[in-house]
Amino acid sequence: MIIKGKVHKFGDDVNTDEIIPARYLNTSDPKELAAHVMEDADPAFPALVRPGDIIVAGKNFGCGSSREHAPIAIKAAGVACVVAESFARIFYRNAFNIGLTIMECAVAAEAENGHLLRVDAATGKIANLDLGREYAAKPIPAFMQELIAAGGLMEYVRKGLMK
Repeated sequence: MIIKGKVHKFGDDVNTDEIIPARYLNTSDPKELAAHVMEDADPAFPALVRPGDIIVAGKNFGCGSSREHAPIAIKAAGVACVVAESFARIFYRNAFNIGLTIMECAVAAEAENGHLLRVDAATGKIANLDLGREYAAKPIPAFMQELIAAGGLMEYVRKGLMK
């Protein structure tokens, strides 16, 4: 699974209230959530993000509440991958459960908004094509890649039961 996209950079401790503010939790409609994703961290983000883009962040991305709305909003906005130095554990699990690709790797120190990244989830190789730099992340295990390809845990189970 190869992802190539433009960087949107954020810092450390991006919490779920910044990813999808609580004032929008009266809906679970992915399109509505996507319209407000990251707006408390960067008000311009919902208008700037394009399908295939990549969020890059520092430590503890997705901290805060355990709401699934956060990774749903990111995925529905078209973000193909989130690369962060580390993730809050509940966000990490929720991301895979809804089929959002995430990778743990410290690329934020060098990446800038607009840089082009190439992410190989199977090998863990991440390249910043603008800087000509490569980074090593832990590869996503084959089973987890299957979850992502299926669209998340529920779709994976549904497809497995239909066989």
